[in-house]
Formats: sequence, C-alpha cells, structure tokens
Amino acid sequence: MRFAQHSSAWEVRGLATLDEAGALLQPGEDFVLGLPVAIVLAQRLRLPTIDRDEFVEMVRIQIEKAMPYSTEEMTTDSEIISQTEEGSVISAVAVHNEKLSELAAPLLSLGLIPSQVTVYAAQRAATHAPVGAALLIYPESEAIVCAIAEEGKLSFTRTLDAADPLQLQRDLPQLALSAELQGINTSFPKILLDESLYGLRDTVQGIFASTAELIAVEVPPADTGLNLLPESWRQRRAQLVRRGEWRQRVLWASGAYAALLVLFLAYLLILRLEIGQLGRRIERDAPRTEFVKMTDAKWRALAPAIDPRYYPIELLVHLSGSLPSADVRITKFDQSARQVSVEGEANSAALAYQFADKVKKNPDLQMFQFEMAAPRILPNDHAQFRVEGKPR
Repeated sequence: MRFAQHSSAWEVRGLATLDEAGALLQPGEDFVLGLPVAIVLAQRLRLPTIDRDEFVEMVRIQIEKAMPYSTEEMTTDSEIISQTEEGSVISAVAVHNEKLSELAAPLLSLGLIPSQVTVYAAQRAATHAPVGAALLIYPESEAIVCAIAEEGKLSFTRTLDAADPLQLQRDLPQLALSAELQGINTSFPKILLDESLYGLRDTVQGIFASTAELIAVEVPPADTGLNLLPESWRQRRAQLVRRGEWRQRVLWASGAYAALLVLFLAYLLILRLEIGQLGRRIERDAPRTEFVKMTDAKWRALAPAIDPRYYPIELLVHLSGSLPSADVRITKFDQSARQVSVEGEANSAALAYQFADKVKKNPDLQMFQFEMAAPRILPNDHAQFRVEGKPR
C-alpha cells in the first residue's frame, strides 16, 4: 500500500496496512481510497444511447446480471469512454458494500471516511494513459493486475496469480482474447509495466511485439470520475464534517471567550494598579487636602464678618427691597453664622407667599437658600410668616 501526503512537496510512503495509514489521517480530512481490482467488477459496456440520464439505470441492469448481489448491496459508478450517434461505450465499476466495509474497517473504526472511493487501476490509467488505449501491468498484493485503459478510463481488468514469466506467457494471450471478444482492440500502442516487474519486460514485449514502458508510483495520481462511496458513508461523512465544523466553531468561541477573559483580567489588574496609585496619591496629598478643608471652614466662618454680602444692613436692605407692598411688614430679623431668619406680618397669606417668592429670586440673596413654612392666620385675617435662609 502506498500513501501520498502533500506539504511543501509530495512524499510517498510504503505502508503495510490501512491501520498504518489511519494513524496519518484525521477525521473529516479529505483523502481518496483506491480499491484493489480484486474486490471490484469492472466492465466495458456498449449502450444504445447517448443520454446521460439513462446510463444509471442501464448500467444497474448490466451489473445486476454480472454480480450475485442486489443493487441495494452494491455501489456502482460509470464513466464515458466514447460516444457516437449509434451509442456510447461506458466504463462501469461496481463494488459489494460489505466487502468494501471489511476492507476499510481499520479506517471506519477511527471515524475516517474517504471523500472518494475509486479504483487504483483507474488512477494509474488516468495518470499514465489519459489518451488512446493502453495495457497496464503492475503488482497488487500478491497478484499481478492486467488492466486495459481507453481514453484514460478503465475498460477491462484481470488478476494473475504469480509473476512467473512462463505463467504470464500462457495467461496474457487468453487475456487479450477475452478483451477482443468484448470489442477491445488489443494491438496496444502503449504498454505500461510497473518498474518493480522489470524482470517480465522481455516476456511482455515478446507477446505483444511492442515496447513496454516502465512506470513508477504516481505523485500524486490523476483524479478519476469514478466514486464508489456508499450512500451511508456519504451521510456519515457529512455528519463528521458538520461535527468538525461545530467543533471548530466551539474552539473559536472558546478561544474568543478565553481572550476576552484574559483582557478582562488584564483590565482588572490595570484598574487595581491605578486604584493603588490613586490611593497612594490621596494618602500623599492628605495633609494638603486637610489644610484646604480647614482653610475653607475658617473662611466660611469668617464670611459673615468680612464679606459685605453677609452684613446685616446689606441683608436688610435686600429683604426690604423684596417687600411686594406696604401691606407686608418685617417685624423681626435675626442672623447667625448658620442662617438668616425673617419674621413678619402680611395683610393676607397671598402677600406672604409673594414676599417669600421674591426673596428666593433676589439675585443679591442667592448665597442663601430660603424656605418658608405655611403662614399662621391671625384673628384679624392677617398672615404671620417666617422665612429662613441657610448658606448654599
């Protein structure tokens, strides 16, 4: 078994089992499984139609005749070799799903589903003989595969039991005869022999009277149109791909969440450092702050004595200027460091409220915040009021 992996350049490795190949792959990864000729049926069909939509059903009927399984137990696919007005020549390939599952069990047990299942002989044909007819001879497991390709499509396959020149001399003419009975021209313009079978070169050239070219491992092999991927595998692979996509999204979301958490923790650390710096600055500036507070308190205490706005005579002038009429009279004025109070009498409660409103709006009295309780109505219907003002 050969495994090709591409990084900066293609690397080809010889592996003994699919278990070894499975160790090099990841679930959801794209890879192609090339099947040995021994487990597939390859047929060259001549169909009386050129309508692609009719190929599937007609190929199914022909494959059904050749294999002892129902169509539900098989996976089939086909490629067009040539078309004329009379009909089409088709390369049809089928595989029994159970045999395919047995072969791929080491991969399936690891959740590895190929993106394409093809035939290795078809890959070699598409790589080395994309045009015209050719005979390919190469080893596969312990057998020798003889495959005929037409226009890069697989049209005939046989496996021979040994790499014995005498056995090959007996088997190759029979193979050519079987191919001719299927309408294949066996005067091959190109014979391709795997380089590992160099010892059979003279034998092959003696049978077909044509030069055999040596071929090596394909790096990478050409793509083929055949895909024998069972429907159940397609569905399972789609599930694995979706699961991988969700896992990737979860990983991205987790990464984003972790990044946000790191940023948040970094922000908290920076904030804590800034709070610490601010605390140290406050502690360092505490003596000056205390001095400013004490100075402000002293100035507030001295304000009534040194600020003309707080002089009693000035306040009385502004309060008198706020009287709405001669029907409102100030009967008592009192001033302390904390507040100013005015008591008076008005001919009506409305005049008392009018006086309080004018006091509040007087621009020369804005250093105080005045409030007046509800006036007390006297027996003569006059209103006795008290207005108090506290420094803002």
